[in-house]
Amino acid sequence: MNQAQLHFGHGTQNSYDETAYLLLRCLHLPPDTLEPFLDACLTEVEREDVREAFDKRVNQRIPAAYITHEAWLGEFSFYVDERVIIPRSFIAQLLRERLVPWIIDADCVTSALDLCTGSGCLAILLADAFPNADIDAVDISADALAVAARNVADYDLGDQISLIQSNLFAGLEEQQYDIIVSNPPYVNAASMAELPPEYQAEPALALASGIDGLEHIRVILEQANKYLYPKGLLIAEIGHNRDLLEAEFPQLRFTWIETDGSDEFVFVLSKEQLDVL
Repeated sequence: MNQAQLHFGHGTQNSYDETAYLLLRCLHLPPDTLEPFLDACLTEVEREDVREAFDKRVNQRIPAAYITHEAWLGEFSFYVDERVIIPRSFIAQLLRERLVPWIIDADCVTSALDLCTGSGCLAILLADAFPNADIDAVDISADALAVAARNVADYDLGDQISLIQSNLFAGLEEQQYDIIVSNPPYVNAASMAELPPEYQAEPALALASGIDGLEHIRVILEQANKYLYPKGLLIAEIGHNRDLLEAEFPQLRFTWIETDGSDEFVFVLSKEQLDVL
């Protein structure tokens, strides 16, 4: 992996961790328990499975999550394939904490929207954090919604999560929500042109957001207030676009949330703050 100069970031951050993960998954062993098996003897069938997986990862530059059809956010596992972006949202960390301190009583949240749901991962985390909420999970891609449907079924959440094909808010009629979360496309054109093969393997539709990376978030900011109840919240992830976003929307009082040691990637705004637009 190091000799091939692979890129990481789809669940692991270095070659050692990714090697361990692929080995353990190929051998149907617990994904977090390597040490007891280091002296194991493999059958020829097992060796071939390992060879095939590492050929895909090293020579074809396929992300490990697409090889194993598995991605993790905390303790939650999701089915993934090339139809969806591999889950890695910073918002997942906030949902594990039930959006405290912005949400005081999780039981009072009765409706939520996951905009640009992809694999459905954030919608499922919303359902876990807010068990009384009816959740809409929206994506423009029918392929992505097919993957999301599989994950929703795997967690038996079909009665709580509704999947909707829509270009952002366009197909949502008059619905309003207590919470809107979104991890929309936010990669600018220059960065899209320089993506390593591992990221090129993901759907461009889930990554690219125009020349400056703000094409989707502009629409979200300009329309979200119509879909929020009074005191409702918008939580969105925008990559490395904080400075550009603040310069374009100086009238908005963004609150930037610290996640995994950074305070540049996720913001929260209330409906009342959005009403100034």
